[in-house]
Amino acid sequence: MNAAESVQKQLRIAARALGRHGLAHAYGHCSVRLDEKHFLVCAARPMALIAAGEAGRVVPVNGPLPDGVLGEVRIHQQIYQRHPQTMAVARTMPPALMTLGTARRTPQPRHGMGSYFGAGAALWDDPQLIRDDERASAVIDALGNGNAVVMRGNGVVVAADSLVKVVVLTWYLEDAARLELAVLAAGLQEASVVLSQSERERRATDSGGIYERMWDYLTAGDSELQS
Repeated sequence: MNAAESVQKQLRIAARALGRHGLAHAYGHCSVRLDEKHFLVCAARPMALIAAGEAGRVVPVNGPLPDGVLGEVRIHQQIYQRHPQTMAVARTMPPALMTLGTARRTPQPRHGMGSYFGAGAALWDDPQLIRDDERASAVIDALGNGNAVVMRGNGVVVAADSLVKVVVLTWYLEDAARLELAVLAAGLQEASVVLSQSERERRATDSGGIYERMWDYLTAGDSELQS
């Protein structure tokens, strides 16, 4: 398998993992940077249904989206333009994050998995689809130097320096949202401890195979891992 085929395969596996674990349904997409001028986005269909061997589309970092590429891929495009360290992006619709977003809230860093988003994910306070460059740029303004932005009533965007991290961080953020909702439902908001900056910085480690172990869990059973 050559390098291009390997990237295509990993992107399909990532997309199916996001769909299979309820982080995306009919809507959502993920991508990986190829070089300074291009990125690869998954096929424009429900991610869980992307077939083995089904190719993604190469998209320019600058310029119009190719025909057949979903309009909100502009969000990926804007991140790759403005954040050269970003190597992968996922735009998903996780249910707990969607719930919090409708209340203009993002998860507080109350546990280890929440520590990977600093003091908390950013918020884009607008439920409309992002189908023009101006709005996509505004979403990335809201993201700032963070790695995640929750869009009110419209899902979340996560960016990282690898495709493995993007998938894992999307799961982490949804887990933080599930915990946040449980804390609120139990009436424990005042008693539940929010991690300090020093606690977050110590806990948000990438050592010990943290990302790799969760990636193995999320992708287990994928048909292209068995081939």
